[in-house]
Amino acid sequence: MSSEVLRVRVKALEEELERLKAQLRAETEEKSQTSESGSRQKKQRVEKPFDFSAHPRRHVALRLAYLGWQYQGFAVQENTDNTVEARLFEALLKTKLIQDRQTSCYHRCGRTDKGVSAFSQVISIDLRSTQYGGGLGVTVPADVDVKGKTSADELPYVKILNRVLPQDIRILQWAPVESGFSARFDCQSRTYRYYFPRGDLDLELMAEAAKRYEGTHDFRNLCKMDVGNGVLQFQRTILSASVQPAQLPHPSVHNDPHQLFVFQVKGLAFLYHQVRCMMALLLLIGQKLEAPEVIDQLLDVEKNPRKPQYSMAVDYPLVLYDCHFEGVNWRNETEEEIHILNTFHQHWVQNAVKTQILLGMIQGLQNTSTEMGSLQCWLMEGSRQKKYQPLLSRPRCESLESRIQHFVKRGRLEQEEGENGEETTVFRGKRSKHAHLTTTNQIQNKNSEAETEESSLQNL
Repeated sequence: MSSEVLRVRVKALEEELERLKAQLRAETEEKSQTSESGSRQKKQRVEKPFDFSAHPRRHVALRLAYLGWQYQGFAVQENTDNTVEARLFEALLKTKLIQDRQTSCYHRCGRTDKGVSAFSQVISIDLRSTQYGGGLGVTVPADVDVKGKTSADELPYVKILNRVLPQDIRILQWAPVESGFSARFDCQSRTYRYYFPRGDLDLELMAEAAKRYEGTHDFRNLCKMDVGNGVLQFQRTILSASVQPAQLPHPSVHNDPHQLFVFQVKGLAFLYHQVRCMMALLLLIGQKLEAPEVIDQLLDVEKNPRKPQYSMAVDYPLVLYDCHFEGVNWRNETEEEIHILNTFHQHWVQNAVKTQILLGMIQGLQNTSTEMGSLQCWLMEGSRQKKYQPLLSRPRCESLESRIQHFVKRGRLEQEEGENGEETTVFRGKRSKHAHLTTTNQIQNKNSEAETEESSLQNL
């Protein structure tokens, strides 16, 4: 075969190869487009909006527990999404129990701070319901035809939410409530617990001092004054305060420094950081750095209008232990109770084993040491002072009146003339992106309504 014939043949083969490649590309693109079209159609089917208007809504109270050590507090904040409330609303939206936060009629009982846990936090909210025939707290849309709708058991709210919530946040119970019920404003009392080891503390002195908190007092010297968020009234009522063992000690062990005790305080409501400041004073008294009478002196705001500078107790031992409501009939989901107990038991096993390992190391070092050191108090924020300075001789914080004037100048507060010609201060703070339900009346009510312990700096 001549070279000319070969060249013609090669050229023909190259052209055939290019034709086949083009055909292959066209078939591949067609298949890809068909696949993408099918995926889009499938995706569109999956993302079809849930028709909330076709379902009743029910106003309920949810009781939940959480371990707050890994969270930046309970309430949603603008600078982080690592909060208990953020996880809670993610679960509510994912399970289609609510359409959005704005229309859910949401209230919370308390706003625990960073690192603080809860055994009995309570929220009130409108959830999707199956009760077309009505019932306590049920609202059926007016345009829904309820004829032919069979009666069904209510949705298992506890089970539904616990299946999607993190393991350190558990819904415990739920209750149907009247449509006007508010977890914040209908709470009768709140109880906090703060756990601490005996160490070298004088527990009798601390127990005596704790009783001085009982009654109605101005606690401006035992809290963080949240004036910038409209808290201008600092009188709060403490129903009971005590120091007692967290559990009965073993009969063979006497005055074990590692035995845990608990400061329990019950009140109508609490101020920002109030319990941690109360505990800080008890720890100073237990170390005999202060006398119990210092509590009376700090509660006397006529003689001591400005708070001495002192560190408060650390956050992680604090628990919102109980929120009490009248007439709320909590419902248990028996099957779910077992799962909840198993979850918390797993947490307990992990932490109890770690605690025992550390205790074994401590005891091993004590056995080999010629001198037995005392168990220091590690529950106060900040560094330990080499030479203790009594509270009442320390530099003082800014007065309440001075702080009010500061925020008046910044436009967060306004001073107006009252009915009797007296000057009154009204909160005009900026709205956060979550303050969808805040009205002028609600804002003004913050001057007189009790703010709960550990409230976040966000106005939600």
